Amino acid sequence: MKHIVFYDAKCPFCFNVKRVVHKFDWRKQMKWVSIQEVEKTYGKYPYLEGRNTRDEIHMLTKEGELKAGFQTIRRLLILLPPFAFIGLLLYLPGMERIGSPLYRWFSGHRYQWFGQYDQPRYK
Repeated sequence: MKHIVFYDAKCPFCFNVKRVVHKFDWRKQMKWVSIQEVEKTYGKYPYLEGRNTRDEIHMLTKEGELKAGFQTIRRLLILLPPFAFIGLLLYLPGMERIGSPLYRWFSGHRYQWFGQYDQPRYK
């Protein structure tokens, strides 16, 4: 089973993060699903109902844990060999207290800074 990462395919920054992460996913541990696809397939991902998937990247780990925002980013980094050390650093005490608000601030401004695609981009 793979980790499932839910991303916004209308967000240029998110789409490009997906492309870069995919290149470094040497062990092919991740499956990427756009939130636009999730919205079309009502009921297929019940654990996402009521979640702010447009505001935060989400991940269902292969162990069945649902992560969002900063927690997803640090988990993704640990899974990528070249970035695993950075991911480990993000688990140090106090990093959640800094990382989560920073992630939310960045996420809240991403359309302002990078724009938005008219149509979702998948490849």
